[in-house]
Amino acid sequence: MSSRDLILGRVRQALVDVPGDEATYEQAVSRDYLRVHGSLSTAETVDLLAENLADYRAIVHRSDPGGLPALLARLLGARGEPGARRVLVPPGLPAHWLDAADATPVPDEAGHTAHELDEVDSVVTGCAVAIAETGTLVLDGSPDQGRRRITLIPDHHICVVRVPDQVVSSVPEALERLDPARPLTWISGPSATSDIELDRVEGVHGPRTLEVVLLSEG
Repeated sequence: MSSRDLILGRVRQALVDVPGDEATYEQAVSRDYLRVHGSLSTAETVDLLAENLADYRAIVHRSDPGGLPALLARLLGARGEPGARRVLVPPGLPAHWLDAADATPVPDEAGHTAHELDEVDSVVTGCAVAIAETGTLVLDGSPDQGRRRITLIPDHHICVVRVPDQVVSSVPEALERLDPARPLTWISGPSATSDIELDRVEGVHGPRTLEVVLLSEG
């Protein structure tokens, strides 16, 4: 008997007392919960996102398209001395975003090792959707966001969120926009854990510093 047969046998044994039900998965689980809590305006929803991002210790900035290159240059230049020198960029990141930065863009490549990714100073990405009620950013591997691991290894992540187009109020609204077959990365603040004696330690599983730029239409 293979391990697969053994596992499936145990699953069947565990389900032997479960009555037969022809309901589909979608029918078996009630989906009558609220999609949205309250009735915030678009501006209030963006403000709620900013508030909850900050509550998770993300650093929130606001910009319009004209001011974005200068803002990114300032944020990267403020990373220690002499600032971020090597910045990882996904293949679809708008090139002009980094026009004003005094740093070398490092194109993301599948062949990069974890050690090579650890040597970059920062990563700049776009975003698939941002959830105001939870202060969560979701990246789905689109060209302006890149592979999942480029946002997990560098210690500094700048994520640009287009507002209001990429902002929703709730998790159900976000799920309606996302493709579950894509590699989804859900980010609520910088990486942190309190597993050891409840002492908060940042940067264990991802960047210690998360900066979010809320990019208005201008």
